[in-house]
Amino acid sequence: MMAHPDKMEIRKPKILLGEGKEEVFFFEALLDSLDIADVQAEHYGGKANLGGFLAALRSAPGFDAVKSIGVTRDADADASAAFASVKGALSTNELPAPDAPLEVRQCQDTGIRVSVFILPDSESAGMLESLCLSAISDRPEMDCVEQYFECVTDACGRTPARMAKARCHAWLATHEDPELRLGEAAQRGYWPLEAPAFGALREFLAAL
Repeated sequence: MMAHPDKMEIRKPKILLGEGKEEVFFFEALLDSLDIADVQAEHYGGKANLGGFLAALRSAPGFDAVKSIGVTRDADADASAAFASVKGALSTNELPAPDAPLEVRQCQDTGIRVSVFILPDSESAGMLESLCLSAISDRPEMDCVEQYFECVTDACGRTPARMAKARCHAWLATHEDPELRLGEAAQRGYWPLEAPAFGALREFLAAL
């Protein structure tokens, strides 16, 4: 379900958009770790809803005070196609549309700046979960996670369609609270947000 920016209170001069609520929780944890207080994280309710969300966002109370918008989206199978989709949604809504991920495009009339980050690294296929897994790839328990999925495949021939999400769920299940989702786990300090794997994303947030 798409979020409703007409009901959203724009409280900060910079807006960071993610696909869903878990991305918002994760970004809030990462922003807090960077001591960035002027960015408001919101979600647009899934990649198919970005265009409609941006249209409503432009008329939301307080939008005139927004100086910067950062849009994130999972690459899924194709980072280039994901970026093209985001660029199209921005252009349709008459917002500055960068020519490449991480590029900042500014509107001459309003001064608003827009940049895009395609997860996990603006180049590779994948998603936020892929980036998080990169940050813990050297953890000894990840061998156990891989062995678990190998065992399941050997036992019944079943393999998850979205393996990155499955690996994240399996790793999170090894913690004290096994029911936490990705974003909730970030707020509880499970993900090592200072890890080099998050470096490009940290730079993106700092440059908003």
